Amino acid sequence: MKRWLTPTKPSGLLAIVVLMFGFGFMLVPLYDVFCEITGLNGKTGGPYQAQAETLPVTSERQVTIQFVANRNDNLPWSFAPEQEQMKLAVGERKQTVFSVSNSYDRPVVARVIPSVSPARAADYLNKIECFCFQKQPLQAGEAKEFPLVFFIDPDLPEDITKLTLSYTLFDISDTD
Repeated sequence: MKRWLTPTKPSGLLAIVVLMFGFGFMLVPLYDVFCEITGLNGKTGGPYQAQAETLPVTSERQVTIQFVANRNDNLPWSFAPEQEQMKLAVGERKQTVFSVSNSYDRPVVARVIPSVSPARAADYLNKIECFCFQKQPLQAGEAKEFPLVFFIDPDLPEDITKLTLSYTLFDISDTD
């Protein structure tokens, strides 16, 4: 019989299983590092910490921002932006609203995950107030408006004239 058909020692199989588990466990942190290095995935940061009211609008450069609202298939809520797109000057503070209503017959807690496209523009979209910063509970049949206050950093690369801010709504009721 050839050597490659010889059964492997149990300790070798155990080592392979441990390595596979370790690799699977490390995939999420490795993916986050990869996205941070390459700028992929368009993840946005947390709340903007400086005083946005004091930022002067020194540029007449206009940027178009599109708003997209998605929801996970298992969440029967309606979710939509008040405006599908708007133009603003870089550095200009803007506010918009996303409407949401819970069509479930029970209370639900949701989490909103933002994404920006093109991904390299994510660092220049600064959210001062955003419903994505915390969990969003809604009672059965309840409707709300979620505010978003933001501005585009004046250092946005010149070749970016349009960006898309997409939110995806997920039901996290069972994870609390």
